[in-house]
Amino acid sequence: MTLESSSLTLFILSTILYGTSTFAYFVYFFKQNQTLQKKAFFLLAAGALTHFLGTTISSVAMGTLPVHNLQQTLLTAALMVSGVFIMMKQRFDLKVLGLFAAPLILIMMLTALILPGSEPSNVMLLKGFWLIAHVTMIFAGEAALALACGAGILYLIQEKSIKEKRRGFFYSRLPSLDLLDNTSYTSVVTGFTLLTAGLITGLIYAKTVWGAFWRWDPKEIWSAVTWLIYAALLHGRLTSGWRGRKSAIMTVLGFAVLLFTFFGVNMLIGGHHQTFTK
Repeated sequence: MTLESSSLTLFILSTILYGTSTFAYFVYFFKQNQTLQKKAFFLLAAGALTHFLGTTISSVAMGTLPVHNLQQTLLTAALMVSGVFIMMKQRFDLKVLGLFAAPLILIMMLTALILPGSEPSNVMLLKGFWLIAHVTMIFAGEAALALACGAGILYLIQEKSIKEKRRGFFYSRLPSLDLLDNTSYTSVVTGFTLLTAGLITGLIYAKTVWGAFWRWDPKEIWSAVTWLIYAALLHGRLTSGWRGRKSAIMTVLGFAVLLFTFFGVNMLIGGHHQTFTK
């Protein structure tokens, strides 16, 4: 299913805004100019608003969320990342996280625009309340976990800078380890909660469509594996004091598994969810 011309125009405009924001964030990181950081965030927010309008037009035209193929799935996932980043930025004012979020969104948008659209094999399977609830919460949860990964990567970089005798380029440009750790933890808690709700609504959706809550579909199995990894991270943090470096490494590894679950399972193994990545 190809994109509406008006939606496509808005998606192209939002990609340009995301690209400009990415450039501004990198320049800000080198020059540490706060005015430039504010402009970078404004450009990303403007891109998110334009992106949201394009998604709304597509949703109205299709009568459901635009997740009928890989192109639309990437566009919708990118919107979730931008929305969650804006909320996390307001919560923690972690300016440098835009250095991770903006390029990630840009890569997703460019990839989506390059990909050809395709018609879904069964449109009726892609409609309904439970599907919308499932996709929305899963994508929002994965967006939060992506930002947790970004904060974890920045934590590991800053930790390495602190341990060096000569504290160089990154040390003065990255925030404290405590702020990075707290941001990552909050993002994991938020993402895990949404992921759990998304999996529950997915089970209900599966029951309504295929007549069973669980069918040992590859995506179901790997989604469970991903959930268990983040559950282990939170359990370890609450009971065994997994903080700092160990927690950061786990968020990065967890996101790697999540990416495989999101893309790799559909493309390499197959299953019911393969429809969304054609």
